[in-house]
Amino acid sequence: MAETLVILPTYNEIESLATVIGRIRQSLPLAVVLVVDDSSPDGTGELAEQLAAGDPGLSVLHRAAKDGLGRAYLAGFRLALERDYLYVVEIDADGSHDPAELPAMLQIAQHGADLVIGSRWVAGGSVRNWPWLRQAISRLGNAYARAVLRSDIRDITAGFRVFRAEALRSLDLSAVSSQGYCFQVELAWRLERAGGVVVEHPITFVERAAGRSKMHLGIVVEALLRVTVWGIGARLARHRP
Repeated sequence: MAETLVILPTYNEIESLATVIGRIRQSLPLAVVLVVDDSSPDGTGELAEQLAAGDPGLSVLHRAAKDGLGRAYLAGFRLALERDYLYVVEIDADGSHDPAELPAMLQIAQHGADLVIGSRWVAGGSVRNWPWLRQAISRLGNAYARAVLRSDIRDITAGFRVFRAEALRSLDLSAVSSQGYCFQVELAWRLERAGGVVVEHPITFVERAAGRSKMHLGIVVEALLRVTVWGIGARLARHRP
């Protein structure tokens, strides 16, 4: 039985999907890949079904409408826990995360880490093809979250991750409601606060070559507001008698 479930959320990723799945297969030939498609109008879901017809280790979860990255991952997490996978992978479908890093990240999880983050902002990590403004926003956003939440994680917004399934099981996933960057921040912070072991593995993040980024101002604003509220709430809780 496969130990690892790779969750691949998609919305209009028809140009990159087959290539990304092929690269995952090269790196983790025994893993099960789950495409979670939010009814992509470009036919991504249909392509995923065609690929799954020739790959017994690939399955597709169709959702009725575009409902956010966080809820797509939560749907995948629920399936992973129901089917007793040991490790759960988050990876983008646009090719920005290199699946060749996954064996090393899984090995770190197998040696005791509850969460392994593919990190851009630790020694050895980097980004490629990002304008300076995008880099500045990411660095400042991570620094702000780290300071407000009193976190030790350098790249808390990163979306390239390996979770130990038991660590996910220990969290109250029903209480997670945030999306985008903020979803990644919330999960990592909850796990860190609960005493989980978080390890950052340096990666090179490459800007997508095809399709359009899902990043927009609303995601950034949501992240700033929620992080601020969480940080204030945590401080108040520490000072209650």
